[in-house]
Amino acid sequence: MVSRMVDQKGMDLIWEAREALGAMNATFAVLGTGSPRYEDMWRELAKTQPNKFGVRVGFNEALAHLIEGGADIFLMPSRFEPCGLNQMYSMRYGTVPVVRATGGLADTVREFDRETGSGTGFVFQDYSASAMLAALERALSVFGSPTEWRRIQQAGMQQDFSWDAPAAEYVRVYRAAIERRSALCEE
Repeated sequence: MVSRMVDQKGMDLIWEAREALGAMNATFAVLGTGSPRYEDMWRELAKTQPNKFGVRVGFNEALAHLIEGGADIFLMPSRFEPCGLNQMYSMRYGTVPVVRATGGLADTVREFDRETGSGTGFVFQDYSASAMLAALERALSVFGSPTEWRRIQQAGMQQDFSWDAPAAEYVRVYRAAIERRSALCEE
């Protein structure tokens, strides 16, 4: 995780799920700063389970990109997320996002479907620790299949979040509106 350590970012879900997270076959690297209670939470997890949780409290953009590029999974359990950039950075790097379906996260991450092989990550709907853990378990299950995992990584890396396509669509809509107006004025 690279995140502000605040309620919006789902830190309460992490606290509620801390024992289950510590028991998972996973290691967590965390970078961020924010509310002292969540900074302390992460420090405590790193102190009590140093082989499971690595934590750096602070802001470091270069390290943030190293974490996102070097991780296998990027967790974003946000309560709400107007846009969200980290899931897009992660997909570009080939890091598979696990996100809550809210705001920009719901707009940019599609649930992986084992039957069709489509999707760019793992999504949970309910804002609950159990839903987050279930999504992480789905991700870890697929991680055990290198062929499927590579498919998700490639799908994420192929996503185009630039303004090129939306800008072209705006131009098309404006031209169509101008043409309609011109046709109406000629009548």
